[in-house]
Amino acid sequence: MRAASNALFDLRQRTVLVTGATGGLGQALCWALAEQGAQVLVCDRDPGPCEVLALALRDAGHPAHALVCDLSDPVQIQALVEQAATPFGVPHALICNAGVQGPASPLHEVSDEAWHQVMDINLRSVHQLCAGLIPRMAAQGSARVVLMSSIAGLRGNGRIGLYGLSKAALAQLARNLAVEWGPRGVCVNAISPGLIRTPLATDLLNNTDFMHRRLAQTPLRRVGEPHEVAGLAVLLVGAAGGFITGQNLVVDGGTTVSDGS
Repeated sequence: MRAASNALFDLRQRTVLVTGATGGLGQALCWALAEQGAQVLVCDRDPGPCEVLALALRDAGHPAHALVCDLSDPVQIQALVEQAATPFGVPHALICNAGVQGPASPLHEVSDEAWHQVMDINLRSVHQLCAGLIPRMAAQGSARVVLMSSIAGLRGNGRIGLYGLSKAALAQLARNLAVEWGPRGVCVNAISPGLIRTPLATDLLNNTDFMHRRLAQTPLRRVGEPHEVAGLAVLLVGAAGGFITGQNLVVDGGTTVSDGS
């Protein structure tokens, strides 16, 4: 059956929970989803920025609600699972965008404390959220889950190897969940951005030597913009992404396919 083209990205009557919502990429995700009609659950650890973003969305005519959660705390995550169904009903989609980079050091220098911090926030919290929400989401007949991975999980890295390990694990988690929940109509995918123009990337963007090397290795010869990642998330959450699952979609301007020539 042919779907109307204007319905492929229509998210009206769909609720999407976004973690890490108040960062540069998180805000782009929230606005892109809202502009396609989604009811957005704005989730981050600091209540102030959460409320500010939710209010800005509502002032622009978009249904939005703030949910505060520190993803390093399993008790708060379980509370988030319960609260997520309160404002608009059980979410139709979950976008796990929150994460931390952790130490910039070789793996043999990583402390146990740093290991647990990065793995707890980047991986364990995502698993706990998915375990708590996917069964409820699937009971509605279909659901979408997007895990924010990274190209750091696709290749070796001498400085942020721990971050890369956690992001590679997220891509595998998406594949496993896609297999487990596909029969219930749940699509689960990962997105792996390259260098995106966000506040967290400011130091890299201001590093002339790094940028010269990175752009020389990137066929499009530029960094990505947050909306270019958010647009893919909209596709995966909407009808257009209904037959995509278990994939790790790379948004990096071609960096990972280039030989640098």
